[in-house]
Amino acid sequence: MAAAVSAKLVKDLRDKTGAGMMDCKKALAATDGDADKAIEWLRQKGIASAEKKSGRTAAEGAIGSYIHTGARVGVLIEINCETDFVARGDMFQELLRDVSMQVAACPGVEYVNTDDIPSEIREREKAIEMGRDDLDGKPEQMKEKIVEGRINKRLKELALMEQPFIKDSSLTVAELVKQTAGKIGENVKVRRFTRYTLGEGIEVEENDFAAEVASMTKG
Repeated sequence: MAAAVSAKLVKDLRDKTGAGMMDCKKALAATDGDADKAIEWLRQKGIASAEKKSGRTAAEGAIGSYIHTGARVGVLIEINCETDFVARGDMFQELLRDVSMQVAACPGVEYVNTDDIPSEIREREKAIEMGRDDLDGKPEQMKEKIVEGRINKRLKELALMEQPFIKDSSLTVAELVKQTAGKIGENVKVRRFTRYTLGEGIEVEENDFAAEVASMTKG
């Protein structure tokens, strides 16, 4: 990051726009520390003011669905906003479709945010990582740091909001939602989703087709 981008510049930009710290750092880095240009950068991205709305109640919204070609994968998703008017709008509906498709494209994703992941899963992942052979002989402090990094990476793989957006990998799903919130002027939250995969969980009896045919011909 350019030397001109100081902590004070980041704080000042955050105070002016309500954008998150990392977004402010990105904006200042992209504009060589020029605060006015950084504000414009944030506005163009739809990020400025979105953070200020994040604490407001989002009780309206819509439930969307997506059925992938071939009808073998389906998704139901709930995304909330503040008013029914916005929920019916094209921009919100587009977000609903895009995030539904994202869920269908990410079979390993099970939660909306990393904060939603139960503690027992975190502990399980830690136990797995702590037992790996490549950590043998390393100092305990170093081992803890390596394991923490691996766990954080694994938890992000489970969280929808951490995934690169399928239509633009330079954005995460969280950034896409934030941009939409900034553009429509309301708080927007992905609340929950369910993915259905055809035949999932059904135990299929495997028959020896060749033996079956042979027995039929003998008869």
